[in-house]
Amino acid sequence: MFLKRLLYYLNPATLFGKSKNDVNLRFMHGINRISIFMFLICLVVLALRACLR
Repeated sequence: MFLKRLLYYLNPATLFGKSKNDVNLRFMHGINRISIFMFLICLVVLALRACLR
């Protein structure tokens, strides 16, 4: 269930969808998505560097 919510949250199709929320809330969610993407990319890079050593 957690993974399903996370995948929905990170789905690019829902990223640009219209919402009735406040503009500040939309920006906050956008920044959260960017930080999650950066974290996942860093985990992949660290795993690759560990495997190549």
